Amino acid sequence: MHSLMPLARKILLPVAALLLAALGLAGCTSTQMARVQPWERATLADYSMRSDRDPLADALSEHVYFAREAASGGKGVGGSGCGCN
Repeated sequence: MHSLMPLARKILLPVAALLLAALGLAGCTSTQMARVQPWERATLADYSMRSDRDPLADALSEHVYFAREAASGGKGVGGSGCGCN
C-alpha cells in the first residue's frame, strides 16, 4: 500500500493540475465577457470608475512605483526616467 502512494502522487498531481488549468481556461472562451451594451457605457464613463479620481491615492501609488523602480518622472513627461532630466 505504501509503495503505491508515491506513484499515485506522480500521476494524480499532474492530472489534477492539468484539469484545473483546463477548467480555468474554459471560462476565457466566452465572447460575452467583453461586450459592453450601449446603455452600460454611461456607467463605465462615470467619474467613480476613473482610476485617478483620488489625487492622494494616485500620488501614493506613483511614489511606491517610482521608489520600486528607482526612477523619477516619466508620467506625462518626456525623458528616460533615470532622473537626469
